[in-house]
Amino acid sequence: QVDLVESGGGSVQAGGSVTLSCRASDSFNCMAWFRQAPGKEREGVAGIYSRASSINYADSVKGRFTISQDNAKNMVYLQMNNLKPEDTAMYYCAARQRYCDDYYAQWEYVYWGQGTQVTVSA
Repeated sequence: QVDLVESGGGSVQAGGSVTLSCRASDSFNCMAWFRQAPGKEREGVAGIYSRASSINYADSVKGRFTISQDNAKNMVYLQMNNLKPEDTAMYYCAARQRYCDDYYAQWEYVYWGQGTQVTVSA
C-alpha cells in the first residue's frame, strides 16, 4: 500500500513562512503540491519531475514557494515564504509514476495525501 503523509501546516501571519513535508512510502517520478481553499476548486501549486530535474510553479506562487525533493528519503518539501492570506488552504501532496508532462493534471495523479492546513492571517 502506497502512503503519502503531509506535515508542517499551521497558522502564520502574512509575510511569514511555513515548510510543508510529504513523506512517501515509495519513490515516484512526478510529485506535486495542490491546494484547495474553502469554496474553491483544488489547484496545482508546484510540481517536480525528478528524472528531468524539472520544476514548475503556478504563477500565483512563483518567487515565493520552493519545491524540493530528497530521493533518498522519499520526501518532498514545499518551502513557502512571504505568505499571503490568499494562500490559506488545505495543501495536498500527490504522486504518480508517469512522467510530468502536465504537472497539474489532477486526474493523472494516482496517490494523494490526506492534506495539511495552512492558515495565513492578515
